Order: sequence, then C-alpha cells, then structure tokens
Amino acid sequence: MELHDYARCDAVGLRALMGAGEVTAAEVEAAARQALDVANAAVNGLALPVFSPALDHADDGPFSGVPFLIKDSGPMAAGVPFFCGSRSLNGVVARHDSDLMSRFRAAGLVTLGLTTVPEMVISFATESVKHGPTRNPWDLQRGAGGSSGGAAALVAAGAVPIAHGNDGAGSIRIPASCCGLVGLKPSRGRTPCGPDMGEAAFGAAYEFGLTRTVRDAAHLLDAIEGPGVGDKYTAPPPRGRYADELGADPGRLRAAVTTRAWSGVAVDPEVAATAVRVGRLLEEMGHVVTDASPTVDWDTVIEGTVAELAAVAAPFLMAPRPPDPTKLEAVSRQILGEVRNLSALDLVAGLDAQNRVTRSVGAFFTDYDLLVTPTLGQLPAPHGTLQYDNPDHTMTSWLQSIFDYGPFTVVFNISGQPAISLPLGQSGNGLPIGVQLVAPYGREDLLFRIAAQLEQAMPWKDRAPHTFVGKP
Repeated sequence: MELHDYARCDAVGLRALMGAGEVTAAEVEAAARQALDVANAAVNGLALPVFSPALDHADDGPFSGVPFLIKDSGPMAAGVPFFCGSRSLNGVVARHDSDLMSRFRAAGLVTLGLTTVPEMVISFATESVKHGPTRNPWDLQRGAGGSSGGAAALVAAGAVPIAHGNDGAGSIRIPASCCGLVGLKPSRGRTPCGPDMGEAAFGAAYEFGLTRTVRDAAHLLDAIEGPGVGDKYTAPPPRGRYADELGADPGRLRAAVTTRAWSGVAVDPEVAATAVRVGRLLEEMGHVVTDASPTVDWDTVIEGTVAELAAVAAPFLMAPRPPDPTKLEAVSRQILGEVRNLSALDLVAGLDAQNRVTRSVGAFFTDYDLLVTPTLGQLPAPHGTLQYDNPDHTMTSWLQSIFDYGPFTVVFNISGQPAISLPLGQSGNGLPIGVQLVAPYGREDLLFRIAAQLEQAMPWKDRAPHTFVGKP
C-alpha cells in the first residue's frame, strides 16, 4: 500500500478497503509503520519506539486491522510500561488491561505505540523535559496542545487514522483544535474507566480518542461505549448506533453561541469569529440561535479543578516508591506539595464546588439543545508559551495560565455533558481553529447529527498540514 493512499484514508475507509480485499491488514500495518517513522521524525509524538509486534487484537472487530496508538498515561495495557511523561518513573508495567483497553483490542485496533504527554498530564502543551516538545504538523514551531498532544500530532500528520486520548480539562478537544482534528469528550459514564478506579479524577476525566472524520468518532464510540462491570455510574443507554445518527435530521434546535470566556480572559478575534460564523450557519439551517451562555462562577470552577488535581496527584503520592522530586518538573513538584497539604475538608469543598458548576450548567440545558463556543481562546501557541518547569508557579497560577489559553473546555469536564471540537476554521496564516459544540447530558447522538451536517457544510477533508505523510 502506497503511503499517500494509506494516509488519506480514515479508519472506516481503511477497514472498507480491507473488507473488499483491495489491501491486506499486513500491508496496512506495514504502511502505518513507515508513516509513523516519517511523521514522528518531524513531530516527536511517540514516547517509545514503535511496538514490534503490535499488541494482540481481535481479527473480527469493527476496526480489525486499523492502526492505532495509546497514550502514555493509559489505558493500561498488560505488559506495556507507562511513564506519564516523567523522568521520575522508570516505566510502570501494567499487570492487566483496563476495561477500555480490552474494548480497543476487541474492536480489532492494531496498537502500534505509546504517544507523548506532558508530565502528569497537567498541561495544554505537550512539552515534557523527558521528551522535548511535540510539534504541531501545521507549524512545527507551535505546540500540538495537551495533554493528548502526541496522539493529535501523529493523527494529523497521517501516521494513524485514530488514536486514544483522554480529557480531564480539555485534553482531547484542545489538541484536536490545535491540530485540525475531531475531538469528542463523551458524557460522564459513557466509556469505562475501571477496573482499577471507581471514577476518573472524581468524574472529571473521560476516555475516548482523536480522529480526522466525524464518522470515525461515531464508529469508535459504538465500539467502546457502555459501562464496565461494577462501574460507579453510567450514562443513559444510546438510542441506537451512533453511526446511524450521521445522516439523521436533528430537528429544529435551540442553540446558544458565546465567545465570552467565563474567566473574562480575552479571546483571539479570528477564533471568536469562527464560532460566530458557525452560529450563523446553524441559523441558516433553520435552528433558533441566541447569544447566550450558562451562568458559571469562575472561582468555583478553579476550586472544583483543585479537587481534580488532588485525584491526579494521589497515585504519585501513594505509590510504594514515590517519584524522585529531583527528577520532577517544577509544577509537578509544586502540585504534589500543595495536594499533600490539603485537608479532607478542602477536598469536600472542591467536590461541593463541582456540584455547583454541574447544577448551573445542567439548568442551562433545560432551555437549550446546543451550545457553541470556541474550543481554544487562542491560536495554537508557540513552544514555550506554557512553562511547566517554571518554579515560580503555584497550583493556582498554573491553572490560571493554562485556562487563559484554553478557557472554554474545563467547565464541561466538571458538569459532565458531551462536547466535541470540530476543525471548522483556519486563521489567516493557515492554522486550524476548532469550534466546540456541547449538548445536554447523554446526547452524543445529537452532537453527531449536527457535527455531520457541519462537516458537509464547512468541510475540512481537503486541508492537510505542512507535515503530512500523504503528500506526493
């Protein structure tokens, strides 16, 4: 299989070629290995050399033979070492698969590698001291976003059509926006997080992936959604297959558009204009569009996010061999120190703050079917804009810095609604601009209906980044 033919296919397209006998799974994997070598040399998105052989997978799943990558923070795959982007970890080898990894294997995805993350996955820039910066294929001087930056850079560069990502404050949607991809954060409880935890980051972290097309996202969610055995809570069952929603009529929706960040931080004019343009298009499609926004108290969001950071830090603090502080980056050391000093009452206050955000956003969606916002507040940032190894940061100042860059995503990690970033715009200098769509809790079906319409009306399939292995 020629490299340019491979890189221009999405996952569903590759599976169709294999199903029709036009190409074999072995030929696809060989092309993927070549593509990963070429793309990674440019974008630095792999945390380890490519797996040889690939991880075991089913040969009769909906994605059988489709190349795939997992993130250096998990899902845990038996026998694979994980580093969480840190020099302080020598490689924590998973003893068994997580529920999610079992589903990836059952879907037939051919896992070929581990993608880069910022240390402790607490940044919107994937620029760890361990690996150096992961570069954006649209502009190698800019970042790919975080924390699923390695995944996004390699999917956008054409190395694989689909890669795992998880999202604790925007970590799927922000890399998707930076790299011109589709990034879905599902509803709370839609995808499994067990068996080693009851809920991820007190319910604020979500597992899914990054894709180049809406249809790949829909088919992937069909393959992996649903509760694991013993999950603490689950999302409402889907109304049918998500793939069947792609051509369905969403009806006449009550849509709200806002480009004003709840923190009050300024938003780049090109970014804001793209979201406004999407609102106008929705109005032309017959939807009722209003300038409106949930009522969100930003100090409460920050307080709720501190509780999430406590959940992220806890495994490091409770490990039998805690990380060597001299090998940690400055913000990691600071966060671990501050979390260690939190009291039980501090944690309860953070959970109460999350409840207040969840209630206010939930009330908004009793009046609206859809919310449109920018995904990021800015264009993809040059390397070094977010300085995770800066010892001047406190936990609060670090949160402020990343949310000044990406102020629109974290609210919905706390509140639980499904949200998707679509690459619906480009800046004057050719950088991708993502627009975030948010639906009521449990309504991924509605997101897919609207996303499919927007993919047709504002197509991005013919755009390719400067670094793309599919170019002749």
